[in-house]
Amino acid sequence: MERFVCIHGHFYQPPRENPWLEEVEAQESARPYHDWNQRVTAECYAPNTASRIIGPDRRIVDIVNNYSMISFNFGPTLLSWMERNAHETYEAILEADIRSRKEFSGHGSAIAQAYSHMIMPLASTRDKVTQIKWGVADFKARFRRDPEGMWLPETAVDTPTLETLAQEGIKFTILAPHQAKRVRRYGDGDWKDARNGALCTNRPYLCRLPSGKTISIFFYNEAISKEVAFGGLLNDGEVFAKRILSGFTENEGSQILSVATDGETYGHHHKFGEMALSYCLHYIKANSLARLTNFGEFLEMNPPKDEVEIAERTSWSCEHGVERWMDECGCKTGVCQLQKWRRPLREAMDWLRDNSAATYESEMEKYSERPWDVRDNYISVVLDRSPENVDLFFKRNFEANLSKQDRSKILKLLEMQRHSMLMQTSCGWFFDDVSRIETVQIMKHAARVIQLLRESTGRDFEQEYLERLRAAKSNFSTFGDGAKIYETFVMPSKVNLPRVGIHHVISSIFNGEEGEPHRVYCYIVEDKAYERQKAGRIVLVTGNSRVTSAITLEEDEIWYAALWLGDHNIFGGVRRQMGGEEFSEAQRALHTAFQAGDVQKAISMIGLYFGKEGCSCSLSDLFKDRQIEVLERILEASVGRARAHFQQVYDDNLAVMAFMKGLSLEVPMALRAAAEVVLTYNIVGALRGEMDPGVFERLAEEAMSLQIELDKGTIGLEAKGCIERELGRLAENPEDFGRMEKLERLLRSVERLQLGINYWLAQNMLFQIILKWQGYMKAREASGDPSASRWIEKIRSLAELLGIKT
Repeated sequence: MERFVCIHGHFYQPPRENPWLEEVEAQESARPYHDWNQRVTAECYAPNTASRIIGPDRRIVDIVNNYSMISFNFGPTLLSWMERNAHETYEAILEADIRSRKEFSGHGSAIAQAYSHMIMPLASTRDKVTQIKWGVADFKARFRRDPEGMWLPETAVDTPTLETLAQEGIKFTILAPHQAKRVRRYGDGDWKDARNGALCTNRPYLCRLPSGKTISIFFYNEAISKEVAFGGLLNDGEVFAKRILSGFTENEGSQILSVATDGETYGHHHKFGEMALSYCLHYIKANSLARLTNFGEFLEMNPPKDEVEIAERTSWSCEHGVERWMDECGCKTGVCQLQKWRRPLREAMDWLRDNSAATYESEMEKYSERPWDVRDNYISVVLDRSPENVDLFFKRNFEANLSKQDRSKILKLLEMQRHSMLMQTSCGWFFDDVSRIETVQIMKHAARVIQLLRESTGRDFEQEYLERLRAAKSNFSTFGDGAKIYETFVMPSKVNLPRVGIHHVISSIFNGEEGEPHRVYCYIVEDKAYERQKAGRIVLVTGNSRVTSAITLEEDEIWYAALWLGDHNIFGGVRRQMGGEEFSEAQRALHTAFQAGDVQKAISMIGLYFGKEGCSCSLSDLFKDRQIEVLERILEASVGRARAHFQQVYDDNLAVMAFMKGLSLEVPMALRAAAEVVLTYNIVGALRGEMDPGVFERLAEEAMSLQIELDKGTIGLEAKGCIERELGRLAENPEDFGRMEKLERLLRSVERLQLGINYWLAQNMLFQIILKWQGYMKAREASGDPSASRWIEKIRSLAELLGIKT
């Protein structure tokens, strides 16, 4: 009997991009990170590329890429974000698949995923096809090979979905045991009920489809998977390994014990879960207790000898089938008792999906006899929006020479279909209330669908969509219903070309003259005329710009004027149509008033020339990330004055505060507040630039002796960055003993402050220095080189402080 172990991680985040900007904006709930994608990457996706194996003395003995030893899938929309925003992690994931092919007989560990995580049994037939075609195309573009398997979102399955998988050449998928209806051996006509725990999950099964095609199905061990996800198995890697090994049965040939959970289990849901995974795999392999494998390798070595029929319209996270994504079935994650909102939300989304599909088909047929093939092929543009690739897409899919307007309309129709699929993302229904950010996100995609329908056909579906949302009642009276949530959170997010122009106008006040064409998210702004005047704190900008969408190629021209009066006070206006003579006249009138110092007249001129037919603008019209930047800049002087005042209070009272502490007396709250601000800012300042460990040590000692509650989150992030910078410089000059001494002093002071720093990257960096130089230095030491002995001593000290075994 040969035993195989395969651990699968489903790594996924819902699309979080603003549908109009194509980037994730700042999310306060993810602090201190910019957004949840960035936070989960730091806690899970990156650590799994370089996970620690800990020895008996609790020190790091090896660093491994977990992805190369497990089976995994990543959501295509998440990989798209990572490619732009976490490129090192992204490359390490791709590299892991290459390494796994060498380890597992040419079979890569990565498998594909249906593109935008919609529940496939609830998808239209057209959407099923596109989701799988896009998932395959995205996988091939990134991993440079055909996928053998595909993960179905929430493992939701029905026979038409399996037919589509088989049609696209997918060899296998992974399901939960309760998704098997009945099984039988080849050549045995008697089917056996596979429900109620009767299914053996240690082998693959063949599913014969009505079309005559087949697909293999692996069923993971549900009990162990639940213990990994929701129990305490990840508290100890050895316990984890032994629990996996307990899942094998006696007296059977080759067996596979597979576990499947959300990939975020390893590090995000369970802190240091990636280390438990690493040790589990290490323990099994080092002790030859089983052979690590992936599904593709095992399937080649052990083709199915049993057949299975699936339980239709089932999933891994809803015991009622797929009801969780369409009705109140009782499945929930929190305290909210009612989920009646799910059905009207599903009905509203399905209604919009069907109307957008019918409109797409009738409009695209004006340009192509194969509208759905065109949509399937559009993934090539989603993956590469360069002008050259867009031209190639049109050349391959359309026979006629198309005008610029026709191209823009076609792209709008295709984008409308992309967002129509994104608005069906499963997370919109998964949680407990219609007010959740995941549900608001899919409503934003729906709003983008409605906007693109209106712009490309003139038809407006918004009011009827809102009427349908009114039936989706929130559990919280504050939010009311889906329509109120849409009006409150979705409508203010909408963007059109003039809105991009407004952002550009306000942003230019703080940037100075723009000049060359530049990107504003997925838009290109080109200044045709631009003037900026300054008088004291007051700034006047006037100009004329062309705004172009890099997604739909739609363009518009705007004329504008804006007056910054200091602080957050901006008065401005933007127009879409304005003659050259009228604009020149407006500029002269504004410049005259501005140069005369007549602010009220300048404001009235903006209203006269830009207010009647245009739209006003204020600081609130900036997109969120730029809004935060500008507000920080506006407040910089005020914050500086406040800091100087606190510094004076602190300096004047430091001696008496120390005296009071010596007498065990409580320092007045106002003085403690001043000390907290001053010490936090000064410690952060000491960590920046060419860090002086002496200054840092003195400030840290003051904070500890006065028992001041520092902002440890802010200091910890700065200290983490400082340590990584110093290690980067040490890697460039590994015999810089001064830098090694500085690092050692810094690490000891940081340890005393108990900042709770995640040393993951610092450990990686020092580990690489040790691997590269330790052998060379030991050889030098053996030949009597005293500097090599000193180097080894210093490296050991640093390694000890970072928990690494040399």
